Amino acid sequence: MAQEDSIFIGASRKPDDSYQRPEELLLKYGNRHGLVTGATGTGKTVTLQVLAEGFSNAGVPVFCADIKGDLSGVAAMGEPKDFLVARAEAVKLDPYEFREFPVIFWDLFGQQGHPIRATISEMGPLLLSRLMNLTDAQEGVLNIAFRIADEEGLLLLDLKDLQALLANIAERAGEIGSRYGNVTKPSVGSIQRSLLVLEQQGAANFFGEPALKIADIMRTTADGRGAINVLAADKLMMNPRLYATFLLWLLSELFEELPEIGDPDKPKLVFFFDEAHLLFDDAPKIVVDRVEQVVRLIRSKGVGVYFVTQNPLDIPDTVLAQLGNRVQHALRAYTPREQKAVKTAADTFRPNPDFDCAKAITQLGVGEALVSTLEAKAVPSMVQRTLIRPPSARVGPITPEERAKLIASSPVGHLYDETIDRESAFEMLQKKAQAAQQAQQEAQQQPQEAGGSRWTLPDFGGGNTQNQTPTTRGRTTAPRGSSRQTVAEAAIKSVVRSVGSSVGRAIVRGILGSLTKGR
Repeated sequence: MAQEDSIFIGASRKPDDSYQRPEELLLKYGNRHGLVTGATGTGKTVTLQVLAEGFSNAGVPVFCADIKGDLSGVAAMGEPKDFLVARAEAVKLDPYEFREFPVIFWDLFGQQGHPIRATISEMGPLLLSRLMNLTDAQEGVLNIAFRIADEEGLLLLDLKDLQALLANIAERAGEIGSRYGNVTKPSVGSIQRSLLVLEQQGAANFFGEPALKIADIMRTTADGRGAINVLAADKLMMNPRLYATFLLWLLSELFEELPEIGDPDKPKLVFFFDEAHLLFDDAPKIVVDRVEQVVRLIRSKGVGVYFVTQNPLDIPDTVLAQLGNRVQHALRAYTPREQKAVKTAADTFRPNPDFDCAKAITQLGVGEALVSTLEAKAVPSMVQRTLIRPPSARVGPITPEERAKLIASSPVGHLYDETIDRESAFEMLQKKAQAAQQAQQEAQQQPQEAGGSRWTLPDFGGGNTQNQTPTTRGRTTAPRGSSRQTVAEAAIKSVVRSVGSSVGRAIVRGILGSLTKGR
């Protein structure tokens, strides 16, 4: 059994497969991060559940993603099944107690848990660019958009805010380009199309308010246990880039908001990143550097980050070097890449003279793993071949009815279940556009000032009434004598001026004169 300052992981075995000793994770080194790897079906999810239960019992809140749905069983009481009882006896877990754990369910789509949201501003241009897979030029435009939003006091809360801002920027491309560099309409259009794809994939549910408060995933119960926050990720995995970007955002928020506390007696929060390879697949160097920086520095804020993935090669070396607590389940070695993964995994452990680590990795059974954790003075322990202890909660998923009941009684439902849509960039830009349109219409319809306008038209005998006095305006009387020319007379003079010879002029005068007399 684990002591109060540690989590019982399982029992290591001697070369003859007999019991050797308990393998534990010291809570004081729980924030030194960790790695759980292994092929599909080797027991990674159960190991994750065992660790989550252990941290919760120690009063440490946990955040983890439920990729397949079976991690939800941590919210229900375990059952004394034969294979679980047999494993408990093998690792000398006595007494083997069953219990349920305090769980808060979350879901970016708001279907299998409370909606979890972030604002566009909180996400920032770097992560949004990663989410939409933008080019460097498009990312530059997005950075300019965020800069303009800051300067003009435009709140970016949801997708429609960003869409409205981009449309506004396209209209002002010339003005903005002179200050920040070239802003092309094709680049803006590409970003808008990417936003449309995100919206169709359901990302509109994620962006908005109320945004998640970090304190709400760091709750503890009255009896001192830490809440286990379970993110429903089965549907989210249909958009792996959104999944990875969300978890990276959450990790960054933890890093930015939590205060420095050094090395506490136990972590303030433990963060499990399942399917961790999605974070690094095709990730630009700036994103990898950001992850490495956060993982390296967030330890001093009391947060432990545990990556869960199939292959240790999925994790960049700069990040892998930060992970002190390791649980390695079985790996297959059929291909050259798999053989390299086995060698990499074996080389990262402190060797044990009792067995060949690389050979053991390929021979581990289900629920068995090579374990090495940090001991006194944060020195890695010698790797041990270990049987993982059985969970105290249910192994497998809960029913939809059980989930609905837990969601209804959750302490955060009243905080996040209703969407808030306050005035932000979309409404503000809409008001500006309406005000500008109204001002333009008023300018066009403004009545003439008394005394006439600045421009006048010639009066060809009553056709123009703009300069008439009030006493004659609207009358149809003919012009006075020869003081004004009729339209026909003016036309005659114009034609005459265009004729070159005197004879020609006389003929034209005669013809046109007869026409005017006949009027």
